[in-house]
Amino acid sequence: MPKAIYDITPFSLLDFPDYPSAIIWFAGCNMRCQYCYNPEIVFSKGKIDTDKALNFLKSRQGLLEGVVLSGGEATQYINLKEFCTSVKALGYKIKLDTNGTNTQMIKSLIEENLIDYIALDYKATADKFYKITNNKNFNSFEHTLKYLLTCKVNFEIRTTLHSDLTDEEDINNIIKDLTEKGYTNTYYIQIFKNDVTTINNLPNPIKNFDRSKLLSNLHIEY
Repeated sequence: MPKAIYDITPFSLLDFPDYPSAIIWFAGCNMRCQYCYNPEIVFSKGKIDTDKALNFLKSRQGLLEGVVLSGGEATQYINLKEFCTSVKALGYKIKLDTNGTNTQMIKSLIEENLIDYIALDYKATADKFYKITNNKNFNSFEHTLKYLLTCKVNFEIRTTLHSDLTDEEDINNIIKDLTEKGYTNTYYIQIFKNDVTTINNLPNPIKNFDRSKLLSNLHIEY
C-alpha cells in the first residue's frame, strides 16, 4: 500500500466534536498557505502506509469513536474512498478537514455515507485567495461550499487569521458571503500564533485586529 500518511496522533478530545478520536495526517497538499504550521507534512511524500494505519485503528476499537482525516490535504489521496470504507467497517465516525478544492472526492465520500462531519477551510476571499494559498482554485472551494449547503452532512467553516494578511473587511466579506449563501452554523476564526515554523517563516502580525468591527450575522468562536 502507498505511504500516503505522514503521522498518526493516537488520541484527541479536541478535533472531532463529541468523539474521542485519532488523527490521520495525510502527506502532501495542493496549497502553500503562508501561515501553514505543518510544512513538514505539506512537503512530505508520506512515511506510513494505509494498512499500518488501519491496523492501528483496529487496535483502538472500543477505545476511540472517531477518526479525523487531516493533513496536508487528505482529499489528494486517490484511494481515500477505499480507506474511509475500511475505517467505517471498523465502526468509526469520520471527520474530514479539507480546503475544499477536490469537490468531486468530497461529493463521492458524502454520497456513499463515508463522512460524518467536515471542517471546511475558508482560506480567503477570492481576491486574496492566491496571495495567501498560492493556489488559484477558489472556484473549486466555492463549489464545495455550495454543495455542502445542499446536503445533510454536518459541517463547520473556519478561517485562520493573520491580521497582516486578512483584515476586518476581509472577514466581514467572508461573513457576508456565508450569510448570503445560507450558512447558519458557527464560524470559527483561528488566530495565528507564531509558536511553530510556518512555510514562509511568517512572523507574528504587526497590525491589530479589531473584533468589534465584525458583523454579527453569524455566531463566531475564536
